Amino acid sequence: SFIDESFLIGYLTPEEYFYFIGDLRNQSKAEVDALVTQFEDFFHGEILNQKKYLRDLSKGNQKKAGIVAALIGNPEVIILDEPFANLDPTTQIRLKQILKDLAEKQGVTVLVSSHDLMHVTDVCERIVVLEKGHVVKDLETNPATLKELEAHFAVSVMATQEEE
Repeated sequence: SFIDESFLIGYLTPEEYFYFIGDLRNQSKAEVDALVTQFEDFFHGEILNQKKYLRDLSKGNQKKAGIVAALIGNPEVIILDEPFANLDPTTQIRLKQILKDLAEKQGVTVLVSSHDLMHVTDVCERIVVLEKGHVVKDLETNPATLKELEAHFAVSVMATQEEE
């Protein structure tokens, strides 16, 4: 019979999850603890030492745990899918700083898949817009990027409405 691994992971505490990921990436518990400790502000006292399973955390706290787990083992590339979803504004600001620090101070390449134009223009040096699997825009981020993207999508909306 098939067992859904994501279902089983839900029955780990965040600490157990971090150690599990650390073990997969050849990190000792001490190395995992050292990394996780750096994110106490980001966790805002709601994740560690709560004696809760991952599945019992809010969607936002599950997202936070997943983001930090992605950082275990000093990866060169991190891919985040909708990282700002389900996060409160304070945590979104903290996450933006984490992503900037990863890129600028640690040389990590961070790929962010997101529909939130404001967040991606805040944290990304380059934005690639895909439509139906094709690259339709490839921009280096500058102060005018948000307006350019908004104009692009406004035209797309108008074209869709005209087709209907």
